[in-house]
Amino acid sequence: MGKMGSIFISMLLLISGCSLFEKENLQPKGQQEDEAIVRQPEIEIVAERLRVPWAINQVNQIFYVSERTGSIVKIDNGKMERQTVELKKPLAKAVEAGLLGFVLDPNFPSNQKAFAYYTYENGQGQFNRVVMLHQEGNKWTEESILLDSIPSAAYHHGGRLKIGPDGKLYITTGDATVPESAQDVKSLNGKILRMNLDGSIPRDNPFENSYVYSYGHRNPQGLVWLGDILYASEHGQSAHDEINRIKPGANYGWPVIEGTETKAGMETPLFQSGEETWAPSGIAADNRKLYAAALRGNAVREFNIESLTTSPVITGLGRIRDVYTDGEYLYFVSNNTDGRGNPDENDDKLYRVLLNDLK
Repeated sequence: MGKMGSIFISMLLLISGCSLFEKENLQPKGQQEDEAIVRQPEIEIVAERLRVPWAINQVNQIFYVSERTGSIVKIDNGKMERQTVELKKPLAKAVEAGLLGFVLDPNFPSNQKAFAYYTYENGQGQFNRVVMLHQEGNKWTEESILLDSIPSAAYHHGGRLKIGPDGKLYITTGDATVPESAQDVKSLNGKILRMNLDGSIPRDNPFENSYVYSYGHRNPQGLVWLGDILYASEHGQSAHDEINRIKPGANYGWPVIEGTETKAGMETPLFQSGEETWAPSGIAADNRKLYAAALRGNAVREFNIESLTTSPVITGLGRIRDVYTDGEYLYFVSNNTDGRGNPDENDDKLYRVLLNDLK
């Protein structure tokens, strides 16, 4: 499908009696040397001019994408609507902060509820919180607080929300630049947390009366299940990024070990980037493979669980923040407008590619 190193893009248009997709050629930007040889599949633009998008959700054929700047974008058959989000606290303006994780309630079509993770400031400092939102018309309102006062900083917020096959809400938190907090099971930082959808602590959590599900994480930003096995992506320190298989109550080592280092009672990653930097964020899964959005890596990377091999499968579109699959297509959003990218005039964008084209 095209010459090596070329990218063929189809742009989703409003239905107007003409062809639904229009071809567009994009020049690769921000590529690493080893990515230049990637054979690009045909990629379609579903939406554009997003403002630092963070999380992709889909219900029926409608997409809801959270923007770090504080909006939810509804995308229905090529039509975009930027919806307001009324929060009880103003969003913090620190680097990497804002409206981050966003996931629809399993009963969203009937109850119009969703969960969100955002960063705010008060007189005591900067914090993250998990809240329930309610949609009415084109507006979302913070309805209740499920978990509050997760310590925050300029960096390392975590922020990914996902609902597991067990019906529980899972939350990633960063170490908020205090590495030792990741080893403290009484701290909410540097963890994967697990809660009931009403905000209560599940009885079968590994630590009594605690949201903590796993610990020893630096800045995890992706969660996905293959069957009932949970996987998480994590930003390492100066490379050594990780993909981990998550077990309840397990310690993933930060800041004591990283990369291929080992220590009794601590887990080593399933994949790690060595001296290369991926900066993995959202992850998706299909057919024994994981797909991770890579920010510094400027790619979507594939991780084969069976062969334990990894390679970039999409490059040339800049920083990638989140990925999502419906079993037929892989969707992903760029993040070139986050202050660290090189945006073009129509960035950021929601793209899709046929999963079969990645095989």
